[in-house]
Amino acid sequence: MDPALEHPLRYALVNELHARPSPRLTAPATAAFVAFKETKDAANRDHGKDADHLALLVSRHGGPRPDRDDSHYQGQLGRHDLKWESHAEFVTYMAMTPGLPIRPFDPSAAAIFSNEWQEKAPGKRVAAVLVQIDWLPEDPTEALDRLSGWFAHDSMAAVWVLDETALVAGDFRIDADGWMRFAVFVRPGTSDGRIGRIVHRLLELETYRAMSMLGMVRARKLGQRLNELEPRLSAILEAMTDDERQPEQMLHELLAVSTQLEAEAVQHSFRFGATSAYAAIVSDRIEALRETRFMDRQMMTEFMRRRYQPAMRTTKSIELRLSKMMERAARAAELLRTRVDVERSAQNQKIMSRMDRRADLQLRLQHTVEGLSVVAISYYAVGLLGHALYPVAELLDVPKTYLVAGLTPVTVALVWLSMRRIHRRLHRDEQDHL
Repeated sequence: MDPALEHPLRYALVNELHARPSPRLTAPATAAFVAFKETKDAANRDHGKDADHLALLVSRHGGPRPDRDDSHYQGQLGRHDLKWESHAEFVTYMAMTPGLPIRPFDPSAAAIFSNEWQEKAPGKRVAAVLVQIDWLPEDPTEALDRLSGWFAHDSMAAVWVLDETALVAGDFRIDADGWMRFAVFVRPGTSDGRIGRIVHRLLELETYRAMSMLGMVRARKLGQRLNELEPRLSAILEAMTDDERQPEQMLHELLAVSTQLEAEAVQHSFRFGATSAYAAIVSDRIEALRETRFMDRQMMTEFMRRRYQPAMRTTKSIELRLSKMMERAARAAELLRTRVDVERSAQNQKIMSRMDRRADLQLRLQHTVEGLSVVAISYYAVGLLGHALYPVAELLDVPKTYLVAGLTPVTVALVWLSMRRIHRRLHRDEQDHL
């Protein structure tokens, strides 16, 4: 193979498809699972802390040392087969042990995850699950009798999965020791790979259910915030019909509300997007189990439809409400800006009218001044010409008064014509410049 032909990411992307294979389990067995998430900005957390926490667990049990740069790990820690995965917002640990505890769902089955070690986790625990895998009795009602003693009757879901290959049950409740329980009864002859896939899907179902419901908590808080902002927005929209209200003031108030809405959108956009993605994974994992009804028991689909889907719809409705309020604020701002522009145009029109009137007055004043200028210039011109032509008048024996009287109309006419000529030349030069 010529390396020059290959895209630099081709092998890395193909290897990613095989990076997290489903575990293999042989019944009877127990699986203990925990997931940790940083409480704030988990997507930008320090992944080195996750690697250190994994290394602490591995070193305590003498397992092979993990690579700090890997996003997954699998190794044998004594009797436990450990599987670790790093995700966008959380990390998961799954410890699989052959056999069942003496007491059903005894927390000692998860002793590998000691409380001391869990307290040192970079984040907080968002999921903790114990799964017991056993063979299905010849009479499935025997399994039902056991399930009735393990799970709460009102919330227990028990279903056949994968064409009745296995019976899966759980009540989605947390027991006194902090663990959620699932029981899996598999038919004899079921392959280890299929058992592992069933357990893996159950654990992913619970993990992504927990992660998606974090969005509901954020949505409730956002709903309270929107309850405070919506009356303010409605008041501004109602005030827009009042001609006495100043649009500039309303625009400033609207911009303040819009800014807060945008801030809320920025703070919640990632969580809402993640919630939608996690909810889709939950639906996918339930569908992948291909469940069918076991006797008259509640199915997981029914449980999720009654208990889980309303929470997701609430989150989606709050997200949609925020989006609609932002659109309303944007439309209102556009209307207010239009109103402000119209009023400013009217004000500019008034100003232009005043300027036109002032220009007309200035023109009239200019004409008046020009008339006075003609008189003044003519007066001085006649005086100068009178003095200049007086000797000539004496030689011709013409009285000075007659001389001045004759010069006056001629001088005035010449001055007036000169002023008109200058005025026309100025106007012609101005028009040529324009």
